Amino acid sequence: MPSQPPGAWTVTESMITPARVLGTATLLADGTVLVAGGAAGSELLASAELFDPASGSWVGAAGMLQGREGHTATRLSDGTVLIAGGNSRAQDDPALASAELYDPAIGTWLATGEMTHARTGHTATLLPDGRVLLAGGDSPDYLA
Repeated sequence: MPSQPPGAWTVTESMITPARVLGTATLLADGTVLVAGGAAGSELLASAELFDPASGSWVGAAGMLQGREGHTATRLSDGTVLIAGGNSRAQDDPALASAELYDPAIGTWLATGEMTHARTGHTATLLPDGRVLLAGGDSPDYLA
């Protein structure tokens, strides 16, 4: 890939799922970017892919345990990525309380504890002590 001046836009390969919306993009410790979940048209996605900025190319990654959109992705201090909440598009209760971890060292997803309240469209902030603060969003607990 030719060298570009700082701040310049560069055309790269297309994503594997080119019409992905409402997913997340997380910078990993090795400089690659994990893109996970979201939707493509009417299809809810559990798929994930990795972008390598050095080569400008995309490769498939292991899929998440559950399809979701409107979730958050937070890189933790150990390099894993916490995916929390989101929307499952279920008609009776679309917001999710589930969470999962992506471990880039082994390229897999692991289930982790559930949130106290299901939510979608929220924020996630990594706190100095390693905990993640989830705030706002939509939750059926508060929308009744």
